[in-house]
Amino acid sequence: MINELSLRETPEGIRLKIFVQPKSSKNGFAGLYKDALKIKIAAPPVDGAANKMCAKFLAKRLNVPKTSIEILSGETGRNKTIRVRPKPGKDFKAECARISRMIRALL
Repeated sequence: MINELSLRETPEGIRLKIFVQPKSSKNGFAGLYKDALKIKIAAPPVDGAANKMCAKFLAKRLNVPKTSIEILSGETGRNKTIRVRPKPGKDFKAECARISRMIRALL
């Protein structure tokens, strides 16, 4: 069975599963882990540092404000579900499509 990324467009934005590997040598994408986008983060999983760095990293790579990245579940674990909201003032559907394409291109 081939793993497929769990990514869904919702009325609030893009809902995505990620798997975070903290304390990595550098920040980066590392393909799929089951149905989640695997992200390596240099920060340790202490006092939310890895979550903050992950949000900052994703925002920069997806060209959205940091406030557009929201952790919906998995705040204290490696498996997380996040929401990416499109940039305010842009066409919502077009921005969701752009973000989805960018995420899929990372694989």
